[in-house]
Amino acid sequence: MTQRNPAENQLNNYKAENTGPTPWVTTGYGVPIGTKDAIKTAGPRGPALLEDVNFLDEMSHFDRERIPERVVHAKGAGAFGYLEITHDISKYTAAKLFKKVGKRTPLAVRFSTVGGESGSADTARDPRGFAIKFYSDDGVWDLVGNNTPIFFIRDPILFPSFIHTQKRNPQTHLKDPDMFWDFISLRPETTHQVCFLFADRGIPDGYRHMNGYGSHTFTLVNDNDEAVYCKFHFKTDQKIKNLDVKVADDLAGSDPDYSIRDLFNAISKKDFPSWTMHIQVMTFEQAKKHKYNPFDVTKVWSQKEFPLIPVGKMVLDRNPTNYFAEVEQIAFSPAHMVPGIQASPDKMLQGRLFSYSDTHRHRLGANHLQLPVNCPYRVATKNYQRDGPMCFNDNQGNAPNYFPNSFNGPQECPRAKKLEHVTRLDSNTDTARYSSGETEDNYSQVTDFWLNVLDEAARKRLVSNIAGHLSSASPFLQERVVNNFAKVHADFGKRLTEQLKLVKSAKM
Repeated sequence: MTQRNPAENQLNNYKAENTGPTPWVTTGYGVPIGTKDAIKTAGPRGPALLEDVNFLDEMSHFDRERIPERVVHAKGAGAFGYLEITHDISKYTAAKLFKKVGKRTPLAVRFSTVGGESGSADTARDPRGFAIKFYSDDGVWDLVGNNTPIFFIRDPILFPSFIHTQKRNPQTHLKDPDMFWDFISLRPETTHQVCFLFADRGIPDGYRHMNGYGSHTFTLVNDNDEAVYCKFHFKTDQKIKNLDVKVADDLAGSDPDYSIRDLFNAISKKDFPSWTMHIQVMTFEQAKKHKYNPFDVTKVWSQKEFPLIPVGKMVLDRNPTNYFAEVEQIAFSPAHMVPGIQASPDKMLQGRLFSYSDTHRHRLGANHLQLPVNCPYRVATKNYQRDGPMCFNDNQGNAPNYFPNSFNGPQECPRAKKLEHVTRLDSNTDTARYSSGETEDNYSQVTDFWLNVLDEAARKRLVSNIAGHLSSASPFLQERVVNNFAKVHADFGKRLTEQLKLVKSAKM
């Protein structure tokens, strides 16, 4: 008998690894089940009984076990490993995962096809997704790219229409060449990517034999608040290898899961695939003078002009233990960036910053970042988000749920603030966070209201109403509030102080 490969032998391997006592089967709420192969009926031939809670538990979960598949990148494979830094790039970025040579950061990768459904063939002519989730010391960084350094369009408003052309005709429910080529021919910016797609690399020989690219332009910021633009590259150490069209067509029928199987078996046999990470760097001045728009994702940066700079080695050394938990539920978003890595004016990237996180909230729920495969487990999440369906951690306990606050809730990080690089768009416009709390005039119109709108009786009622409510607050808050109203008018603050004393006396 031919020796079975690891994917074929998975169940036997499980049995060999779990030789202890066979566990009792239970309901979803942990109660042992005595009879698993029969429902409860009124006699051997009678109707089923509503009291059969074991059956209700089983079927109600089964009815809900499928979640919406991804709109794009529905079919894919995942694996886990690490990035080890081999070259110092701290002159470009302060991101902690690049802190020093030898540093290892755990990661998860999902490879995918783009246009097909979850049951489609791995060997279709299609771009391949190449998404990496780095579990860094500064939280999660998701680099969500493809196996090509470019994309079909440069404006995100066209993305839904473009993806519709990859899907099915709304009447026939068939893939429609007219839809695809109509859009392609009407939008000539697609030409570059179409040539990649229909060249040899349009059908990679599995996921191990293709490169990965961040595709977009990003901004790197170092500890001195110096910034450059950047592109990320992952070069396969297994060498580029592609499938012949005829072979790919045959595999689509005989082994539609070819790429998933190849990756799983390679890792199981400890033939761990790896990629060498590089960056390209462009200064802001070079970007201003470059003959092409450096933020146009339909174009590449010349490697002669902007050579590849080595960074590290990515190695995949663990298969998922459970596909649904660790691959189907993994959620990548380009919006997940860490201090030292920022967005750029790339329009497609700007559009993706919203759409990816939004689709995960629809597909997985508002608390999808609590799922083990998505949570930034190397750091504690401290924010002011609470509740929502499927909250299964401690919901941040009894910590304050509003910002700002005076009760030791999480505060702004000076390091992260320092690394929020201000980009100068032109002589009059910067991209920055402009806090209006202390810079705007917060009091003059209120002073006019106090002096010229309210009469004396109304002023007394206003002071009395505020004091009555404020008297229940902590003393230090009472003092702060009085100081705020004193900035409206000194008499306002004075009256409020006196009224608070009266209220306090009345309560004694």
